[in-house]
Amino acid sequence: MYRTDFLLVIIGLLLLPFCHSAPGSGLISRSGTPTVKNVIDGFDKQLEDEHLRDTAGSLAAIIVIGNEIAWSGSYGKADNEKGIDAGVNTVYRIGSISKTFTAYLMMLLVQDGIVGLDEPVAKYLPEIRRLKREAGSDTSEITFRELASHTGGLAREPGLWNAAAGPIGEWENKVLSSIPTTDVTFPPGTKFSYSNIGYGILGLALSRAAHKPFMEMVEDRIFKPLHMTSSFYIIPAGSEDRVAVGYHRNSLTGRPDGAVAKAELAGRGYKVPNGGIYTTTGDLARFVIAQYSDSDRLAKKYREMMQTIHTPGEGKSGYGFGLYIFFPPDGSKIAGHNGEVAGYTAFMIFSPGSRVGALVLRNCDYGVQRIEGEVAEVVEGLGGIFPTSVGGIP
Repeated sequence: MYRTDFLLVIIGLLLLPFCHSAPGSGLISRSGTPTVKNVIDGFDKQLEDEHLRDTAGSLAAIIVIGNEIAWSGSYGKADNEKGIDAGVNTVYRIGSISKTFTAYLMMLLVQDGIVGLDEPVAKYLPEIRRLKREAGSDTSEITFRELASHTGGLAREPGLWNAAAGPIGEWENKVLSSIPTTDVTFPPGTKFSYSNIGYGILGLALSRAAHKPFMEMVEDRIFKPLHMTSSFYIIPAGSEDRVAVGYHRNSLTGRPDGAVAKAELAGRGYKVPNGGIYTTTGDLARFVIAQYSDSDRLAKKYREMMQTIHTPGEGKSGYGFGLYIFFPPDGSKIAGHNGEVAGYTAFMIFSPGSRVGALVLRNCDYGVQRIEGEVAEVVEGLGGIFPTSVGGIP
């Protein structure tokens, strides 16, 4: 999905928390005007109709307001073949939203004084000097700031054959083998270029700096403190049936097929820091709330650094650390990320100023373009109606 398309999704889904409620959900009502109700009810029906048209997999969504989950809902099957309905305990893959967790871990280590944003990554990972650089690109000076903001100049993917395949236990070796096959196409810090391998390198460099395994740090510093008990990189024994079957459209039959996604459950090569997390809507909601709530984990100034644009441009939209950032016309700030791997699609957005957020997880990797259009219609219908801040909500 292209960046501008995702920003439309951010705007639309962000506005949902103010209005939508299910019977008995207890959602805080922001407005009871018929116009708002009609727009939201129409979106709800469109979303359900979209799922019925695809007839594959499920969709699960959550809205958060302040520090609370205000509404949640799900449609469809976590497993079509077994007839298992999706629910709050269904586990999905979230793809590139994993980058937000890697960036959050980076900021925890910055807060601890273990790494500095403007330190060269080569200080901890000298192998980065083996990147395929063009003239004028000094790979020894690429910084943590540049890798985290996709301004390091790295290509999106390495040239290594099968870099994104193989068991998860070998991900670090895949990163190291990928480095010499990865192009640096422009001088670091000069422009934005989304790089999956860049985040793979970032995760490995953080591990080297802290002298601890990357996945262990995410579990100990993020999952456990936030009580994300259904989040992991490696599926625990006995939890296999909780993971939604990922459906990919078979190019020959046109029918949903779970084989491609199933083959990737054991690992996707180097793609751990940039796309390896499994989670539920409830767990991911706790992570969203942590992005705008004060706690003893990550201080506000470091959260604000994540949510600040670090890419060149006019400043109305761009990339922070592990987050896309967009400023709509009313001057508020919206942040979020999307994710897509074989058989799964995910969206996560929030407004740090308004302290609201929404997320959607799916176990199919097609059909989202139509949902994007429907979300844009919600923005058109609701734009300018709502207050810019609900910061008073606890």
